[in-house]
Amino acid sequence: MYEFFQPILEFKNPVLFAIPIFLLAIGIELFINYKERTGYYETKDSWACIAMGSGAAVLDILGKSVFFLIFSYFYENMGFFKEQLAWTVLGWVILFFAEDFSFYWHHRLSHQIRILWAAHVNHHSSQNFNLAVALRQSWTEVFYKYSFYIWLAIIGFPPIMILTQVSINLIFQFFTHTQRVKKLPAIVELIFNTPSHHRVHHASNVLYLDRNHAGTLIIWDRMFGTFQAELDEEPVVYGITTNIQTFNPIKIAVSDFQLLWRDVKNAKNWEDKIKYIFYPPGWSPDGSTLTAVQMRERLAREKQI
Repeated sequence: MYEFFQPILEFKNPVLFAIPIFLLAIGIELFINYKERTGYYETKDSWACIAMGSGAAVLDILGKSVFFLIFSYFYENMGFFKEQLAWTVLGWVILFFAEDFSFYWHHRLSHQIRILWAAHVNHHSSQNFNLAVALRQSWTEVFYKYSFYIWLAIIGFPPIMILTQVSINLIFQFFTHTQRVKKLPAIVELIFNTPSHHRVHHASNVLYLDRNHAGTLIIWDRMFGTFQAELDEEPVVYGITTNIQTFNPIKIAVSDFQLLWRDVKNAKNWEDKIKYIFYPPGWSPDGSTLTAVQMRERLAREKQI
């Protein structure tokens, strides 16, 4: 059993070294919240975030171990450009963009495919937005998200190199979960994911739904039509369109899977059952519930009236 987990247990995960910085940053934000009475933190919600993060960290060891073996297989048997990419300066530069591009599509599809959303929605289920919410990670997403990085091993990036860059991206994203930082200089907002961009991503406002899927670079959202700037006239309302009223981490982890199962079970035919699983969240055969795209279209029609 140890041999299975050995590569990951011996992996010098940058996230582990960043944990003291995370805790310090949360402590500073908590102190400011207390002094200024901002209301950014809610005790039960923050504990739920920490519990979700702790559970995800343990399950991530299993997920990484499985995909480390998969990465290794493709890297060793294919790895078309090993000599040019493996542990070279050029390799790290290309990997920075390639990994972030992969994260964008993993994240975007996790919002657009219902069964993936059932795993990812945990991260959006808090009605608060602060650095502790960054720890509110999914317990089930770890079993599919690394599949989006397999192609990196095929072209010649070593598994440890891939996982290191994934961790660096995750560390960067932690600091986007704050209301303390408003808009950054225009050039930064143009290129990078920022707290302003990520506040939009965590909004339940119809205008903001399924926008700004960036990890480190916001350029992918700008390129593929999913960018939305934070607007002064549209204050962010955090959470999901139908919030789950619980701080129980187990219920948070399984809530949308339960709703998905209910919809699939009650569907009248196999075609609708499959659509419930793979169509966007909110899809329904009779239109009684709406997807984010349909809600935006309805909002646009209402504004024209």
